[in-house]
Amino acid sequence: MESIIGLLRTTHVGRLGTVGRDGYPMIKPLNFVYDGMKIYFHSAKEGEKIEDIVRDGRICFEADAPLGYNEARSQPCEATYFYRSVIIKGRAALVTDKGERLHAFKLLMDKYQPGGGYGAFRDDKLRITAVIRIDIEEMTGKENISRSA
Repeated sequence: MESIIGLLRTTHVGRLGTVGRDGYPMIKPLNFVYDGMKIYFHSAKEGEKIEDIVRDGRICFEADAPLGYNEARSQPCEATYFYRSVIIKGRAALVTDKGERLHAFKLLMDKYQPGGGYGAFRDDKLRITAVIRIDIEEMTGKENISRSA
């Protein structure tokens, strides 16, 4: 579990899977932050992703970190891709509480600009930006980090 949480704290892009209007899965890359058993991200207040979440909050979320590639020397099976990954199932919902929204924005800025210096959150920007919380129901990880003979 420590490896999964470390991946979620350091990986910059995750992929959100929603149930599309036509029943097909939709995948969108996004910036995110992990906070306990929750994930936060921000979005425009309108669009396909928001419509999908409002209609059906069930989501799948994936993040991964490529670590390297071992080239094959004498046979194709020697080629190996080293990675860490996590897949999450949960429920997504729009955050309406002002305190929780500000908490999510601060966590996002601390992750992506840890040195600070970004100023205050402007009310006009906060009004046009949605915050979405994923409540994690299931989280699994997979990795290939060692060379095998």
